[in-house]
Amino acid sequence: MKLLKKQEKEVVLISEKAVSSFNSDQINAATSNVSSRVIASPRAKKLASQMGVDLAKVHGSGPHGRIQADDILKANGQPVSIPWIGEGGSPASIPGANLGVESKPETSGNSFGNPGETVQFNTLQKAVNKNMESSLDVPCFRVGYSINTDKLDNFYKKVKQNGVTMTALLVKAVAKTLKKHPQVNSSFTENGISYPENINIAVAVAMEDGGLITPVLKEPCNTDLFELSREWKDLVKRSRSKQLEPDEYSTGTFTLSNLGMFGVDRFDAILPPGTGAILAIASSKPTVVANSDGSISVKKIMQVNLTADHRVIYGADGASFLKDLASLIEDEPETTLVS
Repeated sequence: MKLLKKQEKEVVLISEKAVSSFNSDQINAATSNVSSRVIASPRAKKLASQMGVDLAKVHGSGPHGRIQADDILKANGQPVSIPWIGEGGSPASIPGANLGVESKPETSGNSFGNPGETVQFNTLQKAVNKNMESSLDVPCFRVGYSINTDKLDNFYKKVKQNGVTMTALLVKAVAKTLKKHPQVNSSFTENGISYPENINIAVAVAMEDGGLITPVLKEPCNTDLFELSREWKDLVKRSRSKQLEPDEYSTGTFTLSNLGMFGVDRFDAILPPGTGAILAIASSKPTVVANSDGSISVKKIMQVNLTADHRVIYGADGASFLKDLASLIEDEPETTLVS
């Protein structure tokens, strides 16, 4: 027993000696490092680096003072609130050049928090949630179509070197088809069916720190394919830093959504409130098909699914639209060069 007490005493003496070996400045420095540790989301860190914002000087609005992307934008004097016009099943990254065709599967998505943590919804996510609830009140129907993209792929390879993006190419094809089917570009109002004067195509995009936004390509039927591609690249760039003007994300009359880069075979999109239809575009994959003459061949097939408001658009309208869209993509994709 006495031996044990002697050992405990020696341990205490050693501990006191170890503590005394640190001077007050070292202890203060260590304490300061712990208290000044900055907690920020990956997106916030990236934005801070891009904009030259000192994280140590930013007040975090997230749980436990965590710095969010909106806090960085606010510190840099930029707008942080962007309402949502889009749907829930969008890609976890902004589709810059490809939309369903020649895309590579991804294996992971976004995480807005850490295990065991409850992260508050940001402004954009709250807007998404509200619109998702509103969409439940709309009676929708869904219809799909399988499209051969062999000719589209070949045409894209020719124009890609001149800066044309697949997004702009498909937007152009959809817009030209909508011109023949104004019913699919319509929307429901309390006074009746609303037919907009223009065709504006919104493309659903998921933001890295949560929420969705839909940059709008205005009147693509009247815009050169090359200019349309430049406009899309600019919209994508400004979407990342939430610098879009209201009319650049709230004026869509028809929406495209894509999960093709994840390699999905098909999916159904949720209808954005205030519009009549949305087109979900899946991945284009080599598929064994039976030809009209009974022979078998391998062709690249892309599944597209239309979700439409049944109060203003009927099954025949949706089916006819998809048939003509498939015909344009399969037989004459080069007509997208013509305004």
